[in-house]
Amino acid sequence: MHGFQRITFDPQIMGGRACIRGMRVTASLVLNLVANGMTSAEIVDEYPYLEAEDIQQTLRYAAWLAEENVLPLEPIPAA
Repeated sequence: MHGFQRITFDPQIMGGRACIRGMRVTASLVLNLVANGMTSAEIVDEYPYLEAEDIQQTLRYAAWLAEENVLPLEPIPAA
C-alpha cells in the first residue's frame, strides 16, 4: 500500500485498525501523541518498542489519507 510497510491491518489486532508493524499500537494513537506536542524522541522514550521511522511513516500515512478530492455535488433536478 503506497510504500507504508510499517502500517499494517489485521482483523485480529485492534479490530483491523491501522497499526504499527502488527503491534497493538494504532496509527491514531501515534498521531494523537504528535498532535498533543510530543516529539518523536519523546514517543520512542515512552514506547521503546517503537522506532523513529514508525512515527515518520505514520505521519506520511496520515498525510496520504488527507489527500482527498472534494467534488461538488450537482443538484438533482426537480421532477
